[in-house]
Amino acid sequence: MSRAHPELRTPPALADGGLRVTALGGLGEIGRNMTVFEHAGKLLIVDIGVLFPEEHQPGVDVILPDFTSIRDRLDDIVAIVLTHGHEDHIGGVPYLLRERRDIPLVGSKLTLAFIEAKLKEHRITPRTVTVGEGDDLDFGPFGCEFLAVNHSIPDALAVAIRTEAGLVLHTGDFKMDQFPLDRRITDLRGFARLGEEGVDLFLTDSTNAEVPGFTTSEGELTPAIETVFRTSPKRVIVSSFASHVHRIQQVLDAAHAHGRKVAFVGRSMVRNMGIARELGYLDVPKGLVVDLKVLEKLPADKICLVCTGSQGEPMAALSRMANRDHVIRITEGDTVLLASSLIPGNENAIYRIINEFTRLGANVVHKGNAKVHVSGHASAGELVYCYNVVKPRNVMPVHGEWRHLQANAELAIRTGVDPRNVVIAEDGLVVDLVAGRASITGKVPAGNVYVDGQTVGGATEASLKDRRTLAEEGVITVVAIVDSTTGRLAETPDFLARGFVHDESTFEAVVPLIEKALARAAEEGVGGALQLEQLIMRAVSGWAHRTYRRSPMIIPIVIDA
Repeated sequence: MSRAHPELRTPPALADGGLRVTALGGLGEIGRNMTVFEHAGKLLIVDIGVLFPEEHQPGVDVILPDFTSIRDRLDDIVAIVLTHGHEDHIGGVPYLLRERRDIPLVGSKLTLAFIEAKLKEHRITPRTVTVGEGDDLDFGPFGCEFLAVNHSIPDALAVAIRTEAGLVLHTGDFKMDQFPLDRRITDLRGFARLGEEGVDLFLTDSTNAEVPGFTTSEGELTPAIETVFRTSPKRVIVSSFASHVHRIQQVLDAAHAHGRKVAFVGRSMVRNMGIARELGYLDVPKGLVVDLKVLEKLPADKICLVCTGSQGEPMAALSRMANRDHVIRITEGDTVLLASSLIPGNENAIYRIINEFTRLGANVVHKGNAKVHVSGHASAGELVYCYNVVKPRNVMPVHGEWRHLQANAELAIRTGVDPRNVVIAEDGLVVDLVAGRASITGKVPAGNVYVDGQTVGGATEASLKDRRTLAEEGVITVVAIVDSTTGRLAETPDFLARGFVHDESTFEAVVPLIEKALARAAEEGVGGALQLEQLIMRAVSGWAHRTYRRSPMIIPIVIDA
């Protein structure tokens, strides 16, 4: 089994006739999916997604893949293939198109509609190529065939990529629901046909590789959702991904059956459901969906709200409701239905919301206490089935944290794939397919790029550390007036503290430490303001740690007297 090596450096030139595969996101994490294929001097990109920040990344809106390794080759990009319309696969597209706007976007009708709406906000009009299952198109030296797959969003596609180096099958996010709500099943016949042709490299969704068996069908959620609407005495507030059209359809059906009117809340929810309805992916009975102002005039037991924020995102509607910072106020007797999974890293934020709604008297229904969510990803049984059908020569697990990739790799080996041909990569590792064999040949930059408001890449790990310190440990500003002649304090320093518990006497003990540090500096001839500020910072920092076991940010200001 091929793995990363710490000594890996910039990869050598790609061998003639070879295919290079580099994941710039989506390996070792859930989200930020982006894979770059290189062949015959051209690049084909599959998906450009975002990763949503965790609690230890304050002030960050989304996290992008690092485009550094392809930035000087933008003109070589022949297309961006989008497997489906979830944010972790399309959210980063606007940021690459800012750098070259005419790169063709290739995807299904719904996927392109979602990304076009997003690009309007960025004032970008894209070049698009609409494809569906069964289509086979060439983009430069890449022949792309598209196959239908199930996922938690309509119109998802796998893509088979043919080059002189061999045939690659990329599943995208998928599962094998045998009773999908839209009756569109994963094209296993197509997978088998490609297997007969000979798949040289199989990139497979790893998210549920640790889960035994087969993923539950979406249709099996209907009874639990129907129970919520039948038994709730007051309002029903449903939170879901803004792109989960199938789940919203189940909610609309249940609301209609129980005489409730529905309003969508949250900009992305309103936008996406409008698109899905207009394109025929969402069946909305006449008069069911109304404006929020109309809904507010109805009795509580006739109301259903569908909103964003199922992952505890701070600015989303659900979090604002929990913080009592939204026009919609949760009251006793309301039912909140969280119709989504817990993305790793978001658990604390979600549980905080659950606890807050419970404290307010609401009944919170979620995956942990009711069957109201199923995964959109193939479990181990489905992955094994695919390996046995496709019989790939080489396997590269994608889409998952390290444990998911490892579990997926082990499944491939158990089905008979040669362990030497199973490549476990991580973001930035370069995998070359040459003469039918896939191997890791180098590494390119693939760090996190933070979007902070209108700034892309301005926030760094160092600045995030400062933000965490401010939020968790507080800040102490020390204003010291120093006699320029003696180098000693002219008067007692002023202390200003935020997020650090203190009273009038708190800082009395640190003043002698500052005096001692300045006296030593004067004896040694150290007198520059910058040097004195560093001495004061170390004195106060050491005192805070010894006395309070806290590490606040120290901001020293030295004024010459």
